[in-house]
Amino acid sequence: MKCLKLFRPSKGNQAPSSSISNLSSTGFLWSVACVCVVLLVGCATTPDEFTRARAVANQSIASEPPGNYFVGRRFYRRSYFFWGYVRQPRQPWSTARLVMLNEQRTLAPDREANAIGFDNNYEYRLDGYFSGQTVYEPASNGFYPEFVLTGYKVLSNNPPRIFRDPAATDPNRLYIDKPE
Repeated sequence: MKCLKLFRPSKGNQAPSSSISNLSSTGFLWSVACVCVVLLVGCATTPDEFTRARAVANQSIASEPPGNYFVGRRFYRRSYFFWGYVRQPRQPWSTARLVMLNEQRTLAPDREANAIGFDNNYEYRLDGYFSGQTVYEPASNGFYPEFVLTGYKVLSNNPPRIFRDPAATDPNRLYIDKPE
């Protein structure tokens, strides 16, 4: 019954429209707050997926045998000429370097198969060495270390994520993602 008194005009009171607009603006603010909470809860799943993938990757890295080899992750982009990320065994992906591949001794796996980029996001055991040279890559206007490939072995064609953004493996993407 108190609600009815709020809306009933009486002598000297304003028209009921101001009370209704106050109630509707309050309702609108509650609706916006609820939508924001729902959106924020929905966003919480992405970091959890990445956190789980990172834990799997860290376990895999910890179990790598020491040795004179490298681990590479193919990072294919249609518009760029770099090969991918290369790191030392037992080192996190955050230490990996984006490299230009020297294929004078051994062709890259995708070039050898005559299917450029088919191995996007594959993980390899790489034999070779860093030449100490840097190579200019014109599309990114960047300089990258040269890795001389002497051999390789596929470790996984579906390894755990090393990029926070799930779109990082899109070959048409122009942004150069960095592993974490």
